[in-house]
Amino acid sequence: MVRLGRAISRGAGRGTGATRFRGIRFRLGFWLAIALLPLLILGGLQAEAAFRSQDADRRADLQRAAERSATAARARLDTTGIVLLALMPEALEISCSPRLNALVSRLEDLDGLGRLTATGALTCASERLAAAPPAWLKQAGASAWFGRLQAGEDTVLARAPAVAGQLPQVIVAVRVERPLGRFDGAMVALIPLTSLQPDLSDPSLPAGSQAALTDTDGRLLAATDVNAFKLAGGAPLAGWVPRARTNASTTFEATDADGRHRVYTGAALAGHDVYALLSAPAPGLLSWARLNPISALFMPLLTWLFAFTAVMWVSERVVIRWLNYLERVAFIYSRGRFSVHPVQAMKAPTEIRSLARTLDELAGSIVIRDAALKASLAEKDALMREIHHRVKNNLQIISSLLSMQQRTLADPASRAALGDTRQRISALALIYRTLYQSHDLRHADARIFLTELVAQLVASETGREHVVTSSVEADSLVVDPDKLAPLALWLVEAVTNAQKHAFVGRGGDLKVRFSVQGETSVLEIQDDGPGVSGTFRPGVGRTLMGAFARQLRGSVEFVPAEGGGMIARMTFATPEAIVPTDPSDLGTVVVPGR
Repeated sequence: MVRLGRAISRGAGRGTGATRFRGIRFRLGFWLAIALLPLLILGGLQAEAAFRSQDADRRADLQRAAERSATAARARLDTTGIVLLALMPEALEISCSPRLNALVSRLEDLDGLGRLTATGALTCASERLAAAPPAWLKQAGASAWFGRLQAGEDTVLARAPAVAGQLPQVIVAVRVERPLGRFDGAMVALIPLTSLQPDLSDPSLPAGSQAALTDTDGRLLAATDVNAFKLAGGAPLAGWVPRARTNASTTFEATDADGRHRVYTGAALAGHDVYALLSAPAPGLLSWARLNPISALFMPLLTWLFAFTAVMWVSERVVIRWLNYLERVAFIYSRGRFSVHPVQAMKAPTEIRSLARTLDELAGSIVIRDAALKASLAEKDALMREIHHRVKNNLQIISSLLSMQQRTLADPASRAALGDTRQRISALALIYRTLYQSHDLRHADARIFLTELVAQLVASETGREHVVTSSVEADSLVVDPDKLAPLALWLVEAVTNAQKHAFVGRGGDLKVRFSVQGETSVLEIQDDGPGVSGTFRPGVGRTLMGAFARQLRGSVEFVPAEGGGMIARMTFATPEAIVPTDPSDLGTVVVPGR
């Protein structure tokens, strides 16, 4: 029962500290978290797949927008080429310049029109172009694009050399032939590059998109935001142009001059001399491209947290709190209060109710068993007391018989021997009387016993002529009767010797001292007699004292006392003791091994 109580008491404190991680609540939560992990992993994989899909769609939208811009630009250039073909017969008339000037004023995004001869000389042009022809136009016959027309190309698209104070322009030139197919010059149109720039109003373009036109070497010709097309570290954009020539379009990622990660895609315009390039911010954590993946990841996480919280709350309400309640009841039972019944557990689930009933039945069984054990112990105690009482009575009867026999003897030696034997038997009878009169039949207090034994031994000599006084100074030591018997018999022999040799014919003072000194104890008998003479020879008494001392794992010595007399001292191993019966001696009792 004591072990069960200690175990329950230890278990009552397991709800706090590091041991809480060994409880049902923690283990249930841990394995629930493990069980729900596939939900989070699946959500993460779905988020990754959705992000990749949206990123691919974003790149595809950007690529299609670039292709649409390139197509629109090519259509614009093709329209310009058709206009040049339509103007070709009129370019030889006298009214050529007015007609070209009127056409330029009516058509948007057209900077000028002109007619070149087979040698590259300007013969007819719109007003602004004729008034101040650029240097490159005056030397058109030596240019590469004019040479391509001479070589047989029908239409040539080229970037016009930069002129200070003018916006970048594109040259659209159409080959002019005589009736027999001989080269006869060209019709030229100048178009501003800004008119060929992709349209950012396209709804399919991602937010933050920028547009630009580049040449063959990747140099910017025009851009809506120059910084968006300047790469970090001064890296050129020319790397994508060769791929655009072979693949018609390409997409790549880079970091711009402002440190923003962007996606670039482009397409070649007619003639592979001018390229349209679009740029959009790369999908970031807070960009719209990741809203759906974040939602896809957030929802599984929210579901995981909700399921985890719900199960933990349910386990707390349905299981843990009832287990804590039963633990408190068991702790009360461990303190011996079996009158408490777990009535509140009747509202708990079936398994908890069954456990509560079992615990209640266990408490009832313990109460019944304790009552039976107490009754049995009480009966046994009564029997033991009766046995000790009868043994004491029988020993007293034997002592009385020896006393009667002693009075019939005339020989002094025989009378003394019977007297010694009678005193030894009386000492044993006193042990049994002390036991059955004490609260605990299994132990007796050495101090109380020694005090009564000395009084009994001294009282046995009160009928004589001379008076013997006695005093007892003893520490409290509660021991079992097996250790008390040799201690009592040794005392009887020591006191008897003092009565025979120290007090005979004179009386005297007898002092008994018993002290517990840790692992050893000392019992001393001091008289104030004449001491030991030189002719003294040890007798049976001293032999018995040595034998009793050996039973206690001790030794005996006889030393002279100060002021006269002798001290019989027995030093022996302190018997195993329990709590003293006298609280005042708690400070003087030393338990062996402590």
